[in-house]
Amino acid sequence: MLFNAVSSHARAGDIAQLVGLRHKHFIITLKEGAKFETHRGVLLHDELIGKAWGTQVFSHMGAPFFLLQPSLANLLNDLPRTTQILYPKDIGYILVTMGVGPGKKVIEAGSGSGSMTIALSYAVGADGHIVSYEQKPDNQNLARKNLERVGLASRVDFKLRDIQNGFDETDADAFFLDLPNPWDYIPQVRAALKPGAFFCSLLPTFNQVEKLLIALRRNNFAFIDVCELLLRFYKPEPARIRPTDRMVAHTGFLIFARRIEPSDDNRGRELIEEIGAGYIVEEETKTK
Repeated sequence: MLFNAVSSHARAGDIAQLVGLRHKHFIITLKEGAKFETHRGVLLHDELIGKAWGTQVFSHMGAPFFLLQPSLANLLNDLPRTTQILYPKDIGYILVTMGVGPGKKVIEAGSGSGSMTIALSYAVGADGHIVSYEQKPDNQNLARKNLERVGLASRVDFKLRDIQNGFDETDADAFFLDLPNPWDYIPQVRAALKPGAFFCSLLPTFNQVEKLLIALRRNNFAFIDVCELLLRFYKPEPARIRPTDRMVAHTGFLIFARRIEPSDDNRGRELIEEIGAGYIVEEETKTK
């Protein structure tokens, strides 16, 4: 069952979030006859099933909780992981900028713990499809389990492979490349994308971004953007609104580009130069 199945009341099989004192929260799958044990007492699943979402419930010790449906952000932050996951602030912007939506076909390379895979598979809907490439069996197994946990595994093909050998697909609408050396695989990525399709990668340092930009321009990608997203929360207290003490600042640089098909016609030269395509090749030629 999908984690956000449309319902006004909790049902057996739903993924639920319990939020207690000091914002301590737990995400569980509701099962008939099961119980959830915390240091603040036990909650019986049978007593949660059938209650309206947003209801306040209590453990056998009287500790209060709210019963909620988790958001996608809640779910991703709670995933079992062996690798650093993407933050929701980056994931949301990636999905919107690459036009990932219902019916789209998206490839990712570097499954990690599956957080981006979950977000992509949720966004493309039942008619879309995700292909996720990974070289490490342990990472792929964990990603697969996390997708199964939220009921989205049927939307994903997992492939275990060194992507140096390329991809099976040639018609993807978008490609997310989550590897420390993405510049080594740009020709393979280009071959997997439709003309005009979207590319995105996330990198933590300037020197990595520089190498990727060179590779993108050499392989006829253009409309390139580099950005970072900073997210700051504020205390929601009417009498003392101010920034919270902690901030999720730099998590990585986002690099976006699109596959283009440039013409040899000189009438298009000005536009080609304006969008950055071919610039690196010409500059290298001039210096020889």
